[in-house]
Formats: sequence, structure tokens, C-alpha cells
Amino acid sequence: MNSNRRQFLGLALGGPALAATAVSARGSEPTTKTSAHFVILGAGAAGTALANRIASRFDGAKVTIIDARKAHYYQPGFTLIAAGLKPADYSVSTTAEWLPRNLEWIEEAAAEIDPEGKSVTTTSGKKVAYDYLLVATGLRLNYEGIEGMSLDLIGKDGIGSVYAGPDYAAKTWEEMNRFTDKGGVALFSRPATEMKCAGAPLKYAFLTDDYMVRKGTKSKSKVIYAAQNKGFFSVPIVSEKVRMLFEERKIDYTFDHVMKKIDPARKIATFATPEGDKEIGYDFTNVIPPMVAPDVVKNSPLAWQSGPWVDQGWAEVDKGTLRHVRYPEIFAVGDIAGVPKGKTAASVKWQVPVALEQMAAQIEGKESTVKYDGYTSCPLITRIGRAMLVEFDYKNNLTPSFPGIIAPLEELWISWLMKEIALKATYNAMLRGKA
Repeated sequence: MNSNRRQFLGLALGGPALAATAVSARGSEPTTKTSAHFVILGAGAAGTALANRIASRFDGAKVTIIDARKAHYYQPGFTLIAAGLKPADYSVSTTAEWLPRNLEWIEEAAAEIDPEGKSVTTTSGKKVAYDYLLVATGLRLNYEGIEGMSLDLIGKDGIGSVYAGPDYAAKTWEEMNRFTDKGGVALFSRPATEMKCAGAPLKYAFLTDDYMVRKGTKSKSKVIYAAQNKGFFSVPIVSEKVRMLFEERKIDYTFDHVMKKIDPARKIATFATPEGDKEIGYDFTNVIPPMVAPDVVKNSPLAWQSGPWVDQGWAEVDKGTLRHVRYPEIFAVGDIAGVPKGKTAASVKWQVPVALEQMAAQIEGKESTVKYDGYTSCPLITRIGRAMLVEFDYKNNLTPSFPGIIAPLEELWISWLMKEIALKATYNAMLRGKA
């Protein structure tokens, strides 16, 4: 078992001794002397964790972070907001409160990356040179990729969208709450692109179904889950468990359906399928848009040049080292990294130390053996008060941190507790570089 991961999840379970151990271990890490200039693109979870880790890991380094966003969003909380369990401000803090003091923050967006010239240009035209570039821009929600869909529809006429932000998650709850009061057809789907927290579409389908059961409207309702391929989850054993739960709860499902259009007036969604376009009517739907890289990365030399991700624009990095395959002084961490797994906050926790150790070894003229194995964690909510803590790696192996205590495919109260109460504290510790 990975003892560091056990410590991290131990923090989530509220163990003060484990918390002290984790922080103590963090403080005992070696430092590398360097005058290198580290530039970080993005001040989300990955960028902020990188900034704090770099500040303590590298002695004498200059650190600059580039991001125009004033607000920091705790994105794992969006589902809880959309379930009516937390207010919108539960997920909102400020960018400034998480950044280390000895850091230069350029409050603009990056407009252009020049990996040959080793510089970044901001939206105002400011050119920033770097020795090492850490790409942590996150991803872009491509709502325009669904014809007829726009943000102003969320919270109206049966349309919700959990991913759009905390206020939109609150609007989604209001719409879902109204719907479950009376019942009808609830339609759920997910895009064919890579996406952050791929379990979230399933969570919200289960939550909506649970509310209908609690309110007594399930008997006059229908829940449909339209999967984008031939499974529900990238890990086959988890996908089969979801199928069994769908059967048990009489949730209808169909495969190879990708939403391409929505008609709010008629309350009909159009899906691309191998047999051609198909329409499905709804009274409530949680729209999840295609997800792609921000243009600054997608239109740069950093994006994948061939293969299935070309149109999505993820940074082409080695999946183990997170180092760019063509530019050794560039690393990508978090959602923007073009790796087979890892678009979750839990993945960021394990990716950040790998990127730092790889850079430290490079500066010291050594070769690091530290690699990211694809670890991803998904507290898959199956009803209010129950969740499955699914942890897995690149090879789709289940990698439970507490074998014998938390069974990954069991609906447990303790897994729900981690998601609903304790996970935010571990996330905050990660931002500070202390977990």
C-alpha cells in the first residue's frame, strides 16, 4: 500500500496523528539550490499546489504564476451544491489567500506560449521568460459544442449543468428539486471527450434518482443514462458495478450516445449514434459539455500532434514523468495533462510531487525514478449518505488505500463522509503544499 496515499486519505478521515505525520514528512523533504525562474500557467488546484511546493522545494528560485482569475473554486464541492447539501459559497474562496508570499502573480491570462523562445505572452502583450514552465491551465468547458446550449439556459426549463460553476450548480439544484417534486423523464449523459471527474455524471444520476425515491415520485418517472461509449466507467469492474446498480434501481441506459444538440423549447436532446441521430425527450437533464484544452495550449506546439486527442488539445507529456515529450523544461499537471487518467483533484495531489522531483533531478544533473502511475480517486456517490471510494491507476487496477476497511465497490457511509465532510480539508492542505 502507498503509505503517503494512506496518510493523505487519513487526513480526510480526520486523524490528527496522521495529519501531524504528513506535515512532518513534508517539512523533511530536501531542497535544491537554484536561481531558475519557474513560470506557472494557472492558479487552480494544480497551479496553486505547484506554487507552494516550488517555494519550499527550491532554494533561491523565482516563481511567477499567470492567471486572471480572482476567485478559487473548490470543484469537488459542485456536486454537493447541486444536490442541495451545500450553499454556492461553499466552493468559493480567493486566489490570493492560497498563494505563497514570495511569488509574483501576474493577474492576466496567458495568450501565447513560445517553447522555442522559452517565453509566455499575456493578454496585455507582456512577455515573460522562463527556465521551467509548469502548465496547469485546467480545461475549457466547450458548451458551444452542443448546438442550442448556452450558460443562460441553466436553471430554466428543466436544464441543469453541474460543471459550470458554483452558482450554476445551485441553479441546477433548484431545477432538479422542482423536477423531483413532480417527477417525469430525467436524462443524463456525458461527452465523448476526456473530462474532469468522469464519475460526476453518474453521481448526479444516482442523486436525482434518490431524491425521487425519497419524495415518492419515482413510480411515475423514468431515469435514462445515455453513455458515450459501451461502458459507464473507464475501469471495467466499476462499470459493471454501475450497471448492476442501474438494474437494481430501474434506471434505463443506452450506449454509444453523444449529445450534439438540445432544443429547450421542445425539451428534446439529439444524440449522435452509430445508427444516426436519435432524439430523446426529457423533463430534466444535466448537460455536460465537451471538454477541451484552453486555446493557449490547444493552439500551441505543446498540444498532441497525432492520435485520438488531437482535436482536444491536451499537452503532450510523458505519462510517467509529466515532462513534455519535445520540450524537457516544460511539465503539465492537472486537467491539461494529456495522460490516460488523472483529471481529478486527487490525481493532482500525486502528480505535483512527481513533476517537482523530475525538475529537481534535472537541475541537479540526475535522473529521477519517481513516476506518476495514473492514480485517480473518485468518491462515487450512489445515494445521499452512501458512496463507493473508487481508486485506480493507468492499468485500471483498483488501488484501495485502506484494504479491509474501505471496500472500493461497496456503498459505504464512511466513503460518503469523506466526500461530504472531510475531503475539503485535505484539498486545502494540498493547495498549501502540506499533504
